[in-house]
Amino acid sequence: MSLAAWMKHAVITVKPRDSARHAREVMEQYRINQLPVVVDDRLVGILTDRDLRDAFPSVFESAMPFAPRPHRSGADPATIHVEDVMTPTVLTLAPTASVADAARVMRSERIGAVPIVEHGRLVGILTRSDVLDAFVELSPSATEPFPPAGRNGGRR
Repeated sequence: MSLAAWMKHAVITVKPRDSARHAREVMEQYRINQLPVVVDDRLVGILTDRDLRDAFPSVFESAMPFAPRPHRSGADPATIHVEDVMTPTVLTLAPTASVADAARVMRSERIGAVPIVEHGRLVGILTRSDVLDAFVELSPSATEPFPPAGRNGGRR
């Protein structure tokens, strides 16, 4: 089944010159972990909650001797632009790709979402939750009730 049926069409985005604080507020408001970064509907990067955590570590994390990116100790997220902390190289898929293709990419690359691009323009995004929704709906046992929660997933 193609991604077009499962992707979110109204994609929440930010611009490269938006502040990191604004991006964090958008993520919190919409309860999302990934924000495509666009210029004129063209994808130029992606900002994840991990990108923000790496750029602006908490007081506890700043004491750690290693970090994937240099810490911006004392930097104010309101003065740092999204383009300074985003990931510029983004894995994308076309809306004609399958949900299975997306699941494989997300699993192998360890990412939580894949922007969907058509003719160079961002047209949607597929998240890990969307893949799980597709799996549940397409599963032969989708009409059966879930097993009771508990130890070992309800199994004895």
